[in-house]
Amino acid sequence: MPEPEPWLRGPIPGVHPLVMPVFFSFAQVREDLKHYTAGVDDQVWVPVHGASLGFHLKHMAGSVDRLTTYLLGGQLSSVQLDFLRREGEQTGDLAELLHALDSQLTETEARLRQIHPNTLYEGRSVGRRALPTTVIGLLVHLCEHTQRHLGQAITLAKMLRQQ
Repeated sequence: MPEPEPWLRGPIPGVHPLVMPVFFSFAQVREDLKHYTAGVDDQVWVPVHGASLGFHLKHMAGSVDRLTTYLLGGQLSSVQLDFLRREGEQTGDLAELLHALDSQLTETEARLRQIHPNTLYEGRSVGRRALPTTVIGLLVHLCEHTQRHLGQAITLAKMLRQQ
């Protein structure tokens, strides 16, 4: 019998229940990418209808980093802005991109463990326009945005295998 999806495996010690869904989302990303990208190593930068698997992998890592910065009350650094500008550059093979994403998810999980439950409803701002949100709003967006790109990556990987 296969292991249940991450969200059905029970609580994660040391993680607040309202932060836990992000950890479940990240676990799903790791597991699904390992499964669905197998066999497309040499096609990571092949465009399919204008998008590449490589872009989605780089974008997931970069967006998780950026959203976490906003979540913790910071502003983007020049390094983060430079990474954003270069997400479309065709650099890195599949193994490197998956490793970079996994490293970013692990770093973010460590940062999220530090969130105090009393801050979940605190206001935060996003981007140069300082668009308003909250800590919990950013936690939700971390999950849904990452899952959106996971779905796109899975679809692209399936299409690449059919080519």
